[in-house]
Formats: sequence, structure tokens, C-alpha cells
Amino acid sequence: MTLVLSIASGLALTYLALLGALLLVRPKGNRLSEALRLLPDLVRLLRRLAGDASVPRGARVRLWLLLGYLAIPFDLVPDFVPVLGYADDAIIVSLVLRSVVRRAGAPVVQRHWPGTDDGLAALARLTGLRLGEAG
Repeated sequence: MTLVLSIASGLALTYLALLGALLLVRPKGNRLSEALRLLPDLVRLLRRLAGDASVPRGARVRLWLLLGYLAIPFDLVPDFVPVLGYADDAIIVSLVLRSVVRRAGAPVVQRHWPGTDDGLAALARLTGLRLGEAG
């Protein structure tokens, strides 16, 4: 009984720590709503980047793992949780994209972007992408 209680407590503490981390790294202000609006284009971008052999292997693995996470029917943070309930996907996508952009570079991301120029500018704000780096 003590072992089960210890495991349950450990899982609950880990979950709370993860929630706190998501709150700390979430895009501030209007950036969260931008990320939510961009989600369909972001998913297409993720798929295109994951299939591009010029993207480093580690970044492609992260992209495929992210696509798998987005495909599962349940969320890391349930939708009824205020603020983060609907935003966890956008936050996680933003975090993974930041790391992929740093590894793959702006030109690759710009080449695969399926949306509008305004959407790409919003993506740049979310990920720290420097649009002037395009070749």
C-alpha cells in the first residue's frame, strides 16, 4: 500500500511540475492566441520538415514524436484546465519548433511554410526565427 501511495504521489508531483513548466514557457500575451490560430499550418509545416532529409536527424525525430503526440486522442493537460487546457498543444509545438528552427535554420523553415506571410511572421515571433537569414 505504501508503494502504491508513493508512486501515485510521485506521479502527481511530476504532473504538477510539468504544469508549472508549461506555464513558465508559454508564449506571453497575444502570442498564445497566435499559436492557436496557426496550429493547422504548423501541423503541415511539422509534417513537411519531418520528411525533409536536409533537416538534421535529431530534429526530425523530435518532429515525428511531436506529430505522434498531436495524433493521440488525449492531451497532456486536460481541456477543462483553465488557460492551459486548450493551449498545451500550441505550447509544446512552439517549444519543439524553437529547437528545430535552431538546428535546421530559417531557410528550411521558410521553404516549407504552407501559410501566409503574416503567419510566417507570427511563427517567427513564437520561435525566434530570424527571417533575414533566408537565402
